[in-house]
Amino acid sequence: MSSRNSSLHSAASASFPEQLSTPLLTVESLSCAYADHLIVSEVSFSIKEGEIACLLGPSGCGKTTLLRALAGFNTVAAGSIVMQGSEISSMAATLPPEKRQMGMVFQDYALFPHLSVADNIAFGLKSKNRIERNAIILSMLELVRLPDLSKRYPHELSGGQQQRVALARALASRPRLLLMDEPFSNLDTEMRKELSLEVRDIIKQQGIAAVVVTHDQEEAFVISDVLGILADGKLQQWGTAESLYYQPETVQVAKFVGEGELFAGVCVSPTRVQTELGLLEFAEPLLAEPILLAAQQSVNLFIRPADISPVVCTEAHTKAHTKARVLSREFMGEATRYNLQLDSGRTVSALVRELLPFKIDDVVGVDVAVHRPIVFPV
Repeated sequence: MSSRNSSLHSAASASFPEQLSTPLLTVESLSCAYADHLIVSEVSFSIKEGEIACLLGPSGCGKTTLLRALAGFNTVAAGSIVMQGSEISSMAATLPPEKRQMGMVFQDYALFPHLSVADNIAFGLKSKNRIERNAIILSMLELVRLPDLSKRYPHELSGGQQQRVALARALASRPRLLLMDEPFSNLDTEMRKELSLEVRDIIKQQGIAAVVVTHDQEEAFVISDVLGILADGKLQQWGTAESLYYQPETVQVAKFVGEGELFAGVCVSPTRVQTELGLLEFAEPLLAEPILLAAQQSVNLFIRPADISPVVCTEAHTKAHTKARVLSREFMGEATRYNLQLDSGRTVSALVRELLPFKIDDVVGVDVAVHRPIVFPV
């Protein structure tokens, strides 16, 4: 599986250009289990120096299990983990966590309540002398924008400040790879958005690679260079946010990275599909790798609410398209969501950014404008 290069690399790798083509971390056919219960199965991916990767998926899909295997906290049932060309996990042996050159930020931050901010950051620096430790502490506090809070204790900090301290502690030992387990889940929505951007900037400034586990699609899109969708213990797809959103390989991926519904249809031609939304026509032929869809082939179209719009119902319109009744209207500021009941009885959601005059119980036409059709042959 491929991932795009980051423009930022660590100083060490920049000194050796020939190493840039070698992944920093390679996970090959990895499986993890608890007792006889398989949690993660046949997962493979790689990341490069300076790259931020996300493992995105619902609760219970195996994200944290996989992250703990990367850290060395969990053994593996099959496959391997390779760091900088050296195998660090396999069925035969597991390199201890402290020897992996990895930093870890836990979901609950795991700060020591009886230690000050400075002492929490210094916890992994016991091999350094006092002058070196103090210099690192000061630089980390500046990096995470908490220069004046070194003497405070965790209970005196906000959730966002605690998260920054946990990040500073993980970065203090200069890891080659940073692991973060749901790092923003304890924060409110606005703080999560702000901090995810801030943390991305900090990681990029340090020039290190990171693997972030999250269940939040927006968070994953904001922070990552590449991401993988985990579901049912398997890696469903790996790539950029754009590729997963516009070119999902499975229905499961399509639904997880963006709201939408499946509509059954039949190809009338390579550019037209008959559905319960009417006859949909596209500017370009529908591609179903590796060949164009044949006429009369059954397909499923994945259509997002933003692709559907209620319009004034006219006789000319209903010859090619379906009608619907407005069940509800929800003004959301930048957009308005309409719930529409089609003639077939099915309810669909439409998300429009323009102000429309329709009220509840109005009969409307339904327009569909899919700029990038997502099609799954049946």
